Amino acid sequence: MGLARQIESIRDIRYGQDAALDALLLHFMTENHLDYSIDPDKNASGEQVRFMMALEEGDFYAPCSDWMFRMLLEDGLPDRLLEEYLVQWKTFISLSRNFCTDREIARRFIQLARHKFRMVLASPIILPSRLMKRFITIFMTQSGIDDPYRNIRRDLNGKAFKIVESNVFDAMVNSCLANVQQPGRIDELRFKIDMVEIERLMRISTMTDHWEPESFTPEALESSVLSEEVKEGSRLFRDVFERLGKEGEKRHRILYLPNRAGGIMFDLQVVQTLLRLGHRVVMALKEGFYFEHPTFWDRDNDPVLAKAFNSAKFVSEDRLSKNQLLSIMAQHPFVVISDGTRERFNPYRASVTFARAWKECDLVLAKGQGVHNRLIKSSHDFTRDIVNFYRDEHGKFHLHYRPRPESVVSFSEQYIETKADEIIAEMRVARSLGKTVMFYSGIIGSVPGQTRAAIEVITTYVEHLRSQLDDVYIINPGEHFEEGMDADDLMFMWEKVQRSGYINVWRFQTYFDIEKSFELMGRKVPPVWTGKDATYSTGCTKEMHIALDVQRAHPELQIIGPNPEKFFRRREYGVGKFCDVAIDSCG
Repeated sequence: MGLARQIESIRDIRYGQDAALDALLLHFMTENHLDYSIDPDKNASGEQVRFMMALEEGDFYAPCSDWMFRMLLEDGLPDRLLEEYLVQWKTFISLSRNFCTDREIARRFIQLARHKFRMVLASPIILPSRLMKRFITIFMTQSGIDDPYRNIRRDLNGKAFKIVESNVFDAMVNSCLANVQQPGRIDELRFKIDMVEIERLMRISTMTDHWEPESFTPEALESSVLSEEVKEGSRLFRDVFERLGKEGEKRHRILYLPNRAGGIMFDLQVVQTLLRLGHRVVMALKEGFYFEHPTFWDRDNDPVLAKAFNSAKFVSEDRLSKNQLLSIMAQHPFVVISDGTRERFNPYRASVTFARAWKECDLVLAKGQGVHNRLIKSSHDFTRDIVNFYRDEHGKFHLHYRPRPESVVSFSEQYIETKADEIIAEMRVARSLGKTVMFYSGIIGSVPGQTRAAIEVITTYVEHLRSQLDDVYIINPGEHFEEGMDADDLMFMWEKVQRSGYINVWRFQTYFDIEKSFELMGRKVPPVWTGKDATYSTGCTKEMHIALDVQRAHPELQIIGPNPEKFFRRREYGVGKFCDVAIDSCG
């Protein structure tokens, strides 16, 4: 390959610069089974990935550290990459021999995995984590064992629960600060105490990262260096404290990523403190077996864990819309979801719900050294502030704060609702003046690459209507389009406007409207626009559902345009897209 030597920075890698590089990147994506165009049911679209990653059009992202991706682009098999592959192979062999009692079956699927492993060594383009995923899938399908670590995780949780209930843990969390000057104000003292509690709990939660199961005892916690470590607060957490702010200043949405059974019992103590301070927390667990990582389904077989999660709202739906997710988060301060994967961290395989939770949260607390490479050692930026904390094999605590870049535009729920309220206020004034309020639904982004043209088309025709109709207030979505807003943001805003009850006439774009727009612009209708109308747009299809629903509540509402039945041939809304998921070229 050799292209790695020509690349100064991984962030410089883009599609469309070099045919050989494009081919190599596509080879990487297809061999790792991450390409959306080949398997859209399992892989995230580019738009969904951009919920989490701060990527521009044409940017390439590999779900690994920079050093790992460079090795995969090198000629041959670098020693360090070979070591990583061998770690995966040895882990798989250990898993197979320890949990598959039928030796003949184990021998068969180990030989199968050996063939796969030789292919990887001969052409090393596979991420070690994806290789491990492949090995685990072979083990699960061939042995019939869907989760060999289920009982191990349950035992770890049981032991950790006893530690949490112990006097040792209580003293470690609640002991007074040593040699620290107290603030002069009560609110400052309260803030300091709250932050010290969070710091202590986060430090304690990492203590079990490398413990053997037999080490999960109150005595082990008491004899550790932790008792001295937590006596005084440190400046290491300063950025985290500033981000959280004082109680009542601003309530944040926090996405929490735990990393190990047993340790999750301590993570829940961190969560409870964050909830007490008024924050809302979404915790993401694994969809299925990934060694000691807690899974979404663990509580079904673990009464101790089920009790610890008693106050949480578990949401199993993996394709929540923005409206659905925000509604659940508004009703429940603590929500638990699945990240949709059986690996450490991979935006390409994350569920829609997880990607949207990432986008809607303000801060990500990611625990564990395992995700450090992908969240901290990747030169690509993320769309949300990230705190990665863990304890290394030598017992040293690490905390890394990675703020999102200033270039990332985040439209908060409050901002979007404010824009909707402004439009509703204008509608209310128009109604009070005796005007007819018309909402015009048309194609905005359903024709790939034609968003700007679509806005011009719809705006031209609305201006024509305004010149022809007297005492009519027309809402043109194209006039409220804001760069950076994706389809989720816009549909969230418009649904609030559309359900306000102030619309008298809801007009949907027809082909005649489009023809008239191009005529008014002095141009012929381009081939890409021929035959199009509102029924072509999945956004308009969703709006037709809303219109019919609103009409049931307000029978006086007039709906003008194509027959509603013609809309319902469309498929679901593409995640983060303005167009139908069925339109392959939109990916």
